[in-house]
Amino acid sequence: MSLLQQDSPELDDAALGEEFTKGSSHVVWASIIAVVVVSAIIAVYVISGQKPPAAVGEIEQVWVHPQHTQTSGLDANGAPMVTETFDQVYVFAKVKLTNQSKLPLFLHQVMTNATLDDGIHSSYAATASDYERIYVAYPNLPVPHGTALSPQATIQPGQTVEGIVACAFRLSKQQWDARKDLSFTFGIQYQPSLVLTPHTPVIDQ
Repeated sequence: MSLLQQDSPELDDAALGEEFTKGSSHVVWASIIAVVVVSAIIAVYVISGQKPPAAVGEIEQVWVHPQHTQTSGLDANGAPMVTETFDQVYVFAKVKLTNQSKLPLFLHQVMTNATLDDGIHSSYAATASDYERIYVAYPNLPVPHGTALSPQATIQPGQTVEGIVACAFRLSKQQWDARKDLSFTFGIQYQPSLVLTPHTPVIDQ
C-alpha cells in the first residue's frame, strides 16, 4: 500500500467530529426555528379566537338619597306594633347596556356594591314595580323619576337598553360617605357578569 493511500485514524476522527458538530448545529437551529414558528401559530390562533364581551355598558349618572325612616307603629291590620327607626341610603343609577353578541342576553340579577371598612356591601336592584313603589312612598324624592331597568330584562342582539337601577342600603349617610368604592354588577345567564363603575361624580340629593 502506498503512503498516499494510507488512512490516518486521527485525521478521520477529527473529520468526523467536525461533521458531527456541523450537523448538531443545524439541528439546534432547526429546533429553534420550529419553536418560534409554532409559538407564532399558537399566538395567532389565540388572538383570532378571542371574542369581544357579549355585553358592554356604562353608568351614565348616579344619584344618592339618604332617608331617615320611622315606622308608623301599626301593622297592616291597624294593630299597634313596636315603632322602628332606621337609616337607609337609596342609590339610583342611570344605566346603558348593549348586546354585542349574536344571541339574546338575559339579565337575571343586578346589584349595587359599596366597599366599606368592613368589606363589600351589596344590594339587589328593585324590580320595576318596586321601583315605582319608592316614589309612592316618598313622593317628594328629589331624584329624577325615569324608567326602571328590569333586573330580568332581555337584550336582543345589537340592542341597547337604558334605564334606572335602584337599590337601598341600611346605612347612615356618614357610613355611606366613608365608602371606598362603588360598582354595579349585572348577572347575565350563561355569560360572565358585567361589572361597571361610574366615571362621573355621584350626586347627593
